[in-house]
Amino acid sequence: MVNAESAFSRLHPLLRHHIVNTLGWSSLRPLQERSVSAILDGNHSLVIAPTAGGKTEAASFPVLSQLLSREHRGFPVLYICPLRALLNNLFERLSSYCSMVGLKAGLWHGDVPAHHRRRLLDHPPDVLLTTPESLEAMLISRRGLAREQLSGARTVIVDEIHAFARDDRGTHMIAVLERIQSLAGKPLQRIGLSATVGNPEELLSWLVNDSPGDRCVVQGDPAAVNSDVQLDFVGTLGNAATVISRLHQGEKRLVFCDSRRRVEELGVELRALGVETFLSHSSLSREQRHDAERAFADSRNCVIAATSTLELGIDVGDLDRVIQIDAPSTVASFLQRLGRTGRRPGSVRNCLFLATSQRAFLQAGGLLRLWERGYVEPIQSPPLPVHLMAQQLIALVLQEGRIARNTCFQRLDAVASFREVDDETRDALLAHLLENGFFHEEGGFLSMGDASQQEFGRRNFLELVSAFCSPPVFTVWQGTREIGSIDQNLLWNMQGSDQRLIRLAGKDWEIASIDWKTQSLHVTPATQQGKPLWLGQGAALSFQLCQSVRQLLTDSAEPDWLSRRGRAALSNARAEYEFLHRQPSGIIGTDRGLEWHTFAGGHCNLAISQAISRQFGCTAQSDDFSICVDKTDRLTQTALEELRASTPAAALAAVVAPPPKWLDQLKFSACLPESIGESVFRARLHLEGLESVWQAG
Repeated sequence: MVNAESAFSRLHPLLRHHIVNTLGWSSLRPLQERSVSAILDGNHSLVIAPTAGGKTEAASFPVLSQLLSREHRGFPVLYICPLRALLNNLFERLSSYCSMVGLKAGLWHGDVPAHHRRRLLDHPPDVLLTTPESLEAMLISRRGLAREQLSGARTVIVDEIHAFARDDRGTHMIAVLERIQSLAGKPLQRIGLSATVGNPEELLSWLVNDSPGDRCVVQGDPAAVNSDVQLDFVGTLGNAATVISRLHQGEKRLVFCDSRRRVEELGVELRALGVETFLSHSSLSREQRHDAERAFADSRNCVIAATSTLELGIDVGDLDRVIQIDAPSTVASFLQRLGRTGRRPGSVRNCLFLATSQRAFLQAGGLLRLWERGYVEPIQSPPLPVHLMAQQLIALVLQEGRIARNTCFQRLDAVASFREVDDETRDALLAHLLENGFFHEEGGFLSMGDASQQEFGRRNFLELVSAFCSPPVFTVWQGTREIGSIDQNLLWNMQGSDQRLIRLAGKDWEIASIDWKTQSLHVTPATQQGKPLWLGQGAALSFQLCQSVRQLLTDSAEPDWLSRRGRAALSNARAEYEFLHRQPSGIIGTDRGLEWHTFAGGHCNLAISQAISRQFGCTAQSDDFSICVDKTDRLTQTALEELRASTPAAALAAVVAPPPKWLDQLKFSACLPESIGESVFRARLHLEGLESVWQAG
């Protein structure tokens, strides 16, 4: 390995010239020096640094140097991002780096016009910025030119890799990369970019999969970073808006809310208080989001309220403040948001939490305790991706016309998580696909069946290339101007003129007409208050976070990051949960029945509550912190102790049933027998704390 001091000299001379003379850089950052050496040595690499830590250049400079130093064809470099907005944002920067050394970058995703994409096929760029879904679409395209250009791939860069690895999009991406690698006929050098993660070596192994070659994790220097973090209790969203309107006037503030509904409600509240406010979330039209982000970047005394869509590295200008309404569900997410600030010399990273309920206050407090200890959640790829195996089989048939039945699963075994699926499950999956018409078999070969065409064939198999479910939506129009979208399922329930009011883009609208055929909604401005119409629920909190909340409640110290109102809120919460000192098990009797304050997380509590319901024939409800059981003569603390003593935790985990409609939210669930779908659900429960809580409760 060449030492870091000589890394810059290893770059191509033309690139070195432009780094110094065009960009005006006197040197590379230490992280970039180490990354240049690792990538030029041919290592698969994971580059880890906070937002604005120079990761893009750490990966792109050595890759551009490789392009300048060797012959290439087709799409030699694939640059993959989880969000189209992030691709758009990066395209300008990467285009400038490419053009200064005579190379070309291209942009390919669903919002790029078809004629631009055709031009990229005819004149392939050296660096293609794209999404996994677009790559899948190229692989199954009837135009063989797309596959031919992909066969020239040599390097793949995955930006914000943690956003892929934690859900099914990541497994889908790895499967697509393996198919591209098969076309290329040689291993792809794989480079991941991420902010702080809890298990970097495992994350790199996940990205590399089985590709040969050395691996290297490149991390930024662990220099001390000053952070100004405070947790305040405000009680309501209206009070939060008042605080935001009065605090830090003259500054640019990015406010995170963890739902589209809250973004819309906060936008209305802030505008009523005279605050220049912009909104950003996934149900706003692309033009609405772009206009808001551009205006926010150019403004000064303003607020942009956003969901996690702005958590990743999208540039919205030079921020002064990050404000969090309530709390995100992970430390990693908090670190992403905190990292949006403190980029100017002399400034510090900052985040103000404004809790609108006691539950949100406790969640924020538990999260900050974990952050103080340096804890970051490990990223795990979702296990048992049988539904994605079905998707990849159908995609292979589309790509090649037909595939041999006796080797079809061997084609998927290049993906590590697919290899973990046992033969019995594979046989049941294939039998289901054949019996239900997804495949037609003739002469030992599988070809496309009518069910695959009906389920996925619309719009050139657009639904097949995406590994995540999108709820059916109606597009909202004011005249010829697209405003955004709303969930169709909630629209069904709107009846009567007094219920024809909605809220979108921070404004209230009256529904003028509904076109069910084109799934369009035409609106006019309203003077009455409307409702945000979206489905969705928050993710279950982890065992670690919930246990941190319990420790916050049972501790006696007052954290430094509490405001005056925060200290009062913590004192009130500790008084309310004072019974935890007398009853360490957290089990108490009430007039309504039994309460078990486990602080075990949503998944563990679901398993326990279902076991109690089955055993005692009663109704048990659970959330992240507790389980509440309706009063019944059969259930006593003694009976519960006997159940715990006689039933191992593993037995609880083996029979947890998915909530109603869970399978409908699993993409490609139509390809699965119901029993396999339930197995996927159970495999994806996070039950790491179940045994300790069940036995010690």
